[in-house]
Amino acid sequence: MGKLALAAKITHVPSMYLCEFPGPNFGKRDAAIAGHKEIDKRCREAGVDTIVVLDVHWQVNSEYHLNCAPHFKGLYTSNELPHFIKNMPYEYHGNPELGHAIADMANEMGVKSRAHSDTSLELEYGTLVPMRYMNADQHYKVICVSAWCDWHDLRESQKFGFALRRAIEEKYDGTVAVFASGSLSHHFADNGKAPEYAFKVYDAFLEQIDLRVVELWERGEHRAVVDMLPMYADKCWGEGDMHDTAMLYGVVGGAFENFHYQEKVEVITPYFGSSGTGQINAIFPVVPLMK
Repeated sequence: MGKLALAAKITHVPSMYLCEFPGPNFGKRDAAIAGHKEIDKRCREAGVDTIVVLDVHWQVNSEYHLNCAPHFKGLYTSNELPHFIKNMPYEYHGNPELGHAIADMANEMGVKSRAHSDTSLELEYGTLVPMRYMNADQHYKVICVSAWCDWHDLRESQKFGFALRRAIEEKYDGTVAVFASGSLSHHFADNGKAPEYAFKVYDAFLEQIDLRVVELWERGEHRAVVDMLPMYADKCWGEGDMHDTAMLYGVVGGAFENFHYQEKVEVITPYFGSSGTGQINAIFPVVPLMK
């Protein structure tokens, strides 16, 4: 039935929004924005109608949740970094049909999930920042998945991603892109040192681990990354405990027990540091899942 056309790991650093305005950061995130626009271009060429964002800025403590309201509109200020993102307008269409199909499939597979379409839930900036550069004309419908999962198992999150893929292909008549919106290592600069780390990674250890992971991605050696993901998330302060990445792996490669994904990742925006964290835009080629 449906089709997964594109999958990617993407950045959502708030300095992308800040760099639009006159000041010391003006234009300094143009490469990240250009990466988003290239991914958007490919989505449009592929006929994508809906983007599902695995958003590490939506924290949940139990189960898996999807915000699939029919319409989103508001004026957003980040409560985390209100001096970076303030009064950012947004308006997008949602996709309740697909959201409920994903939750239904996950529940059928034993992963407790809930789709929220009759809701006052708002979007988080892990969704809003990339949509600003990919979806300003409301071309795509949007679904946000909670991917800051403090009390969840990474393998279960991978299984949720597998359910997401199955729902697209078995329960939906349309074309979808899925984005894991989050960093690699995620140690912020300590208070008072933000300017010093504005364009750097916090520590050489974190940067080298990130670069090794990117190298493995580019070589298609994904099983190594999947196996190291729990320790990587723990020792490198992975954003949202890296559940967005685990979900992405489920989307492109299936559940942990039957994972055989070996495609070479295409880096769209090369790895860069931002406020101490490691960032990238990278496309994970979509291939049929092994049965």
